Amino acid sequence: MLTCGRFLSSSSAASTPSPFRNLTLSLLRRPHLRLLSSSATASATAVEPDTKGGGAAKPQWKAAIDFKWIRENTDAVAANIRDRNSAANLDLVLQLYDEYLALQKMWQLRICHSLLMTCGSSCVYDMWVQWQILYHHLWQEVERLRAERNAVANKMKGKLEPSVRQALVEEGKNLKEGLIALEEDLFQLTDKLQLEAQSIPNTTHPDVPVGGEESSVVRKEIGSQRNFNFTIRDHLQLGKELDLFDFDAAAELLYEQLYFFSLVHFTKVVYCHLQVSGSKFYYLKNEAVLLEMALVNWAITEVSKKGFTPLITPEIVRSSVVEKCGFQPRAQNTQVYSIDNSDQCLIGTAEIPVGGIHMDSILPDSDLPRKYVAYSHCFRTEAGAAGAATRGLYRVHQFSKVEMFVFCRPEESDKCHEELITIEEELYASLGLHFKTLDMATGDLGAPAYRKFDIEAWMPGLDRYGEISSASNCTDYQSRRLGIRFRPSPADPPPANAKKGKGSSGPTQFVHTLNATAVAVPRLIICILENFQEEDGTVVIPEPLRPFMGGLEVFFPKTK
Repeated sequence: MLTCGRFLSSSSAASTPSPFRNLTLSLLRRPHLRLLSSSATASATAVEPDTKGGGAAKPQWKAAIDFKWIRENTDAVAANIRDRNSAANLDLVLQLYDEYLALQKMWQLRICHSLLMTCGSSCVYDMWVQWQILYHHLWQEVERLRAERNAVANKMKGKLEPSVRQALVEEGKNLKEGLIALEEDLFQLTDKLQLEAQSIPNTTHPDVPVGGEESSVVRKEIGSQRNFNFTIRDHLQLGKELDLFDFDAAAELLYEQLYFFSLVHFTKVVYCHLQVSGSKFYYLKNEAVLLEMALVNWAITEVSKKGFTPLITPEIVRSSVVEKCGFQPRAQNTQVYSIDNSDQCLIGTAEIPVGGIHMDSILPDSDLPRKYVAYSHCFRTEAGAAGAATRGLYRVHQFSKVEMFVFCRPEESDKCHEELITIEEELYASLGLHFKTLDMATGDLGAPAYRKFDIEAWMPGLDRYGEISSASNCTDYQSRRLGIRFRPSPADPPPANAKKGKGSSGPTQFVHTLNATAVAVPRLIICILENFQEEDGTVVIPEPLRPFMGGLEVFFPKTK
């Protein structure tokens, strides 16, 4: 299939008469053509915002959604939307898609009519054939359009009465005006179709349990709960006795009294403000700082040994990248911090900037799977999160995290998913933690994940299991939005949805993406403090972390 770039750079396009060339260039500048001519074309394409006002909302980017597949698998898609408690409106998507197909066919026919009326020279046939390649729906119209083209061209070449020539000119003008109107209708329809279709979640692995979080299945349980023969402390009490945290300086309310003197009386004004940052922010102090750095360095060191490339990522990204990864920065209860008067956001996970590192690119087959381990700070609004179960470090607005991310071939993604969860289990087992691995149910997957494994560790101070990591296989959900493809080696058979290339370049297809948490620092600090506390108030540091803490083995309470 011809891409817009190849079409525009061809010598035949450059040599065409100006009326034809102007119309062709105008049409091909439209990003909709690149997406909707084939569901397997590259990448998400940015769309300029609607500046006219009053019109329908325009998507800021376009995903390479396989609408044909959705139409052919309507029942399965509908069941998947229902199982995942998604708000996607499949009926509307199908209605818009059917309208699009009908309108597109009318538009394509009018393009050919307009081209034939505008230019009767011999070059029309060559360009017309290229339009057939670009829009394969026209094959049934070939013979009829060829005959009409020849008739119109012959009429224009011969000596015509002025009135006849003028009638042909008027007919061509009317065709062009009708085409422009039809084109605008088509573009508005494709915008609506994209906006609705982007809300459809990823497909779901057949082994994923159906239901809410309570339906999730335990895959594995490692270790056992420690039996304490003394009254245990939670991480907040331990942090206070060991002088490890300061939540108050970050968040406490300060009350100040100001007295204003007048000739009549004193006036007292009491006001308050949030010190430094606000609630759910904190300072780490003393050994807790060393513990955070040790966890980060230990995780990166261990994961790098397994072939992962270390990264430190940007922590501010464009909102479009956040959306392409499957998050909703503009939703009512979003977890994303957006920057005012900007199209940028703070990241909630390194998954977002790492996912975007190969945006709009084609990776060589020899480079796959490509694996990264990334360190970043993460920022989350945690809207609606409160209560004793999430107190202290468990749920905060800013924290450090080490994230694993994989780009791989489609046939490798299940294997890579198992590799990621195995790495997580090995890391936490080496620390001596008791935890369980869960296969999360459909209602807890989120839009991007095809399958997700969570790890929940025992936190004795909170008297419950708490999530410390997850590992998700997102298949091609993110890559279709981010425009990340690869070119398989010639020995590999092309898939049904591959984009055909020319010559030796071969077909391309979308990579699969996976992400997994190596270390979410605050959650692991909770686990270490609460599980390895002693009766005298000390905390014993897990052995794997000691080389990264200068040999420090025990945290001691501070002398009062």
